Amino acid sequence: MTAPQVVHEEIPGARRREQRGWYWYDWADSAFQTTVLTVFLGPYLTTIATAAAGGEGGFVAFLGLDLRPKAYFTTMVTISVLLQIVIMPVVGALADHTGRKKQILGVFAYLGVVATLGFYFVSGDAYLLGGALFLVANVTFGAARVVYDSFLPQIAGAEERDAISSRGWGFGYLGGGLLLAVNLVIYLFADIETGLAVRISLASAGLWWGAFTLIPMLRLRNRRVPFHEATAVRAVAGSVRQLGRTIADLRRYPRTLLFLAAYLVYNDGVQTVISFSATYADQELGLGQTHQIGAILMVQFIAVGGALGLGRLALRFGTKRTVLASLVVWTVVVGVAYFLQKGSAVQFYAIAFAIAIVMGGTQALSRSMYSLVIPPGREAEYFSLYQISDKGSAFLGSLVLTLALQLTDSYRTAIVSLVVFFVLGFVLLSVVNLPRAIREAGNEVPDHI
Repeated sequence: MTAPQVVHEEIPGARRREQRGWYWYDWADSAFQTTVLTVFLGPYLTTIATAAAGGEGGFVAFLGLDLRPKAYFTTMVTISVLLQIVIMPVVGALADHTGRKKQILGVFAYLGVVATLGFYFVSGDAYLLGGALFLVANVTFGAARVVYDSFLPQIAGAEERDAISSRGWGFGYLGGGLLLAVNLVIYLFADIETGLAVRISLASAGLWWGAFTLIPMLRLRNRRVPFHEATAVRAVAGSVRQLGRTIADLRRYPRTLLFLAAYLVYNDGVQTVISFSATYADQELGLGQTHQIGAILMVQFIAVGGALGLGRLALRFGTKRTVLASLVVWTVVVGVAYFLQKGSAVQFYAIAFAIAIVMGGTQALSRSMYSLVIPPGREAEYFSLYQISDKGSAFLGSLVLTLALQLTDSYRTAIVSLVVFFVLGFVLLSVVNLPRAIREAGNEVPDHI
């Protein structure tokens, strides 16, 4: 096992410069998360698929299947997440064993940039091109994120890691929100047709992602790693074996495993609601992209305050109780979404506001809880499992959406089907004996857990 990086002995000024460079990648790739994944691509690719099908009652061909146009995008999400689950451990293995994290981050980031720029050329009935570009962009987005996150233990000591991570998270929300605001101006006021405005907005996320990735590429630096196998293939095989040993070792920490399962389930619901919201607003509620973008902008900026607010509640009532309460809110939000009136922008904004309050806090507090139930000195191994759960967790949610849409042809049934993730996640988390899990991992139990 690789010895932990000793960041305390590095020159403070150089470390702060590297930390500031690290923040910028969150700023850069959050544009893809907000502009592409959350707002524009789902509704636009559904429209392209509908055109190829000759109308809403038709079907499009994909891998020998006849899909409803409205199920095409969720199918692409499902496939991309499956690919992420396979590829991310390999990417992490290469980064850990070769020590060339900066170069690997750059390769995957710019592959994603090129694919995102390619969305500009998706028009007419080119749904297959759009789907292929999305697969490349989303898989490389996730792979680059794994490498980006792995820099954190090297640029920040344990006593400052929470602050550094939170600043990067907040910086990303700000960057993604600002580009989305620019795209809203383009969409509302540019004297161009709607499809072109959407394609420009999609491509702008690629430009933003690529331009600002230059800053971390200049400021981040690789660390020396112990000698490993000579070839990348052997390096990957060795790291995959280590990942297998880590998974097997989880049997020694059954309550940690139960927490990880709970997180995977309810985070699946969180990620699916976020990715599906724009499509639901467009296809079921009949709300234009002006309202969709406006709601997402609101969520971007309120989520920061919501996370800080839930953090204060956690200090008073306990972290676990606060997360459980947030899951109750998520359940209510999804249930209420079923009854939203068609064309009611006010109701949609109210739901978006509720999501903003709990979204960031649910994820931030979950990460802090997980950090307490893993054995000290093996954080990287165990956080690799957490990252796989986080990045790959949307698989079941998107699969449930796809099946619901395919079988019922109802967006309302699809959205309410996600309640099961929050209910099951609540049950699993509630039965975790968190203080005992923390002690079993060899850590001190904090007062506010």
